[in-house]
Amino acid sequence: MSLLSAKQIMEIIPHRQPFMLLDTIEEMEPGVRAVGRKCVSYNEPYFAGHFPGEPVMPGVLIIEALAQTGAVAILSLQENKGKTAYFAGINSAKFKQKVTPGDVLTLETEIIKIKGPIGVGAAKATVNGKLAVTAELVFAIGKGE
Repeated sequence: MSLLSAKQIMEIIPHRQPFMLLDTIEEMEPGVRAVGRKCVSYNEPYFAGHFPGEPVMPGVLIIEALAQTGAVAILSLQENKGKTAYFAGINSAKFKQKVTPGDVLTLETEIIKIKGPIGVGAAKATVNGKLAVTAELVFAIGKGE
């Protein structure tokens, strides 16, 4: 049983289809870390052109899914409710294996540094326990509506 469903995730972050890249949150410690899941379906719209005959999930979308996972963690804090987490930088990203239709991505982002509205998350994506992507993501918390 998942901790948060897609509907509950949408109550925390502003992303919607087709750019909502999380299906569930499996674990979470608000303000500290979150673990999410993305079931990669052949029906994802980007597979039509990336790449015809050899569908591969774009690396930038895996990075975005990791960022959304981190956003759930940081925006779950009461003081951040209703705010938005924006990308402020990607300090590093390494792509270790392809992600293809049928894969289930496990997305883990841990907030490792925060100072005022700026923070850094250490992120990794795995498929069946094998490392697919690692990244260090910088975010900025913007004002709410």
